[in-house]
Amino acid sequence: MAPQLDGYFKQVDDMSNHFIERLRQAVAIPSVSSEALRRPDVVRMGHFLADELTKLGATVELRPLGKQHGTNLDLPPVVLARYGSDKKKRTILVYGHYDVQPAEKEDGWNTEPFDLTVLDDGRMFGRGSTDDKGPVLGWLNAIEAHQKAGIDFPVNLLMCFEGMEEYGSDGLEDLINEEGKKYFADADAVCISDNYWLGTEKPCLTYGLRGCNYYSVEISGPGADLHSGVFGGTAQEPMTDLVRVLASLVDTDGKIQIKGIAEQVAPVTKEEEGLYDGIAFTMDTLHEALGSKTTIFEDKKSTLMARWRYPSLSVHGVEGAFSAPGAKTVIPAKVIGKFSIRTVPNMEIEKTHQCVYKHVQEAFDKLNSKNTMKVYEQHSGKWWVASPHHWNFAAASKATQRVWGVQPDFTREGGSIPVTITFEEATGKNVLLLPMGSSTDGAHSINEKLDKKNYIEGIKLLGAYLHYVAEEPMV
Repeated sequence: MAPQLDGYFKQVDDMSNHFIERLRQAVAIPSVSSEALRRPDVVRMGHFLADELTKLGATVELRPLGKQHGTNLDLPPVVLARYGSDKKKRTILVYGHYDVQPAEKEDGWNTEPFDLTVLDDGRMFGRGSTDDKGPVLGWLNAIEAHQKAGIDFPVNLLMCFEGMEEYGSDGLEDLINEEGKKYFADADAVCISDNYWLGTEKPCLTYGLRGCNYYSVEISGPGADLHSGVFGGTAQEPMTDLVRVLASLVDTDGKIQIKGIAEQVAPVTKEEEGLYDGIAFTMDTLHEALGSKTTIFEDKKSTLMARWRYPSLSVHGVEGAFSAPGAKTVIPAKVIGKFSIRTVPNMEIEKTHQCVYKHVQEAFDKLNSKNTMKVYEQHSGKWWVASPHHWNFAAASKATQRVWGVQPDFTREGGSIPVTITFEEATGKNVLLLPMGSSTDGAHSINEKLDKKNYIEGIKLLGAYLHYVAEEPMV
């Protein structure tokens, strides 16, 4: 039987101004995890969440994580909370993060980034509105709406909210692995709301993410930076070598030139191919997002497959080279090129490392340079794919149809959310990505926003999901 949700939905509508005010209070806390001077604000945001959850009757623990790696700076606490402990009910574990990216008005914001600004058209601008304070508060709002409506909460809810996601989630993996069979032991499934619709009109459920291996190529020669007028033509230049090595990695159409990468990729199945046909996505949408028509492919299917299920290699920058405006005739003594490979099933992290190291070494050797070269990994995160046929996804699909009136697209994403596979491996349970915001929200960018409709309907969706997941057969 479909759950009776009309009373819950009405209560969410009636409390919409209250829920927007709660988001306004959260956005006003500049919880920028990457800035040491803002660390007290990140901690304050963690306490704000803990206080709000305590008021709602949850059992809350602020779990310390120790010092930030390589510093004497305390990490912000992880907010662990439990709402309900009925052994007759299923238990759902949800994750989110309460820290945000840096933001300053002079970066190009049209509004004050830490003052939630709601326009007449329903767009709500503010840093963290969609990434990830709106979705995190969605769970709290769902609890409160059930209470005010007098409706029994359908599951036991476990919550894990961290304050370092935007700066590497320092310390979180150890905590999740430690608590996988302790605090999280009774979780039947996991739900993460920290991603976005593919477009703006149709909701989606996400069942796959690419991994990310990040590398540095360091080339050095002279003992110090040199003047090109004095030393140009007399010294082999590290920058020249680096450009040629980086150019050997990938071609103009994005094809990776490193042997052993493509050979690892899992073949496409007929069932998988069929998932792409009905997805609501147009090349015009991509062109708008790009601000140009410089796409590699001209069709939807090839584009989505290149974005989701094939590896890609991107060159990100050069450390040590002159990059400021103007003309400076310096020859850098050492330069470090940075690039990443987005990995997919069935690529292995260590095997990919060896392919990269072999290619870069061979490319450098061909230059016959007297400079020295080192190539090394900065960090790596594994790809993740879940079954979209699991009962966790079936419940989310039914909830989406109930709230939005359409069947969701089943999507992968080209980016990485490393905590996804950490939860999967630590708990042994299915993980679902259930987005609230849309593709135009501009997470990490200037003028980040969350549409009022997505926020309010998203609160309904999170609550409806919990009702459907409570009764979905475990098959």
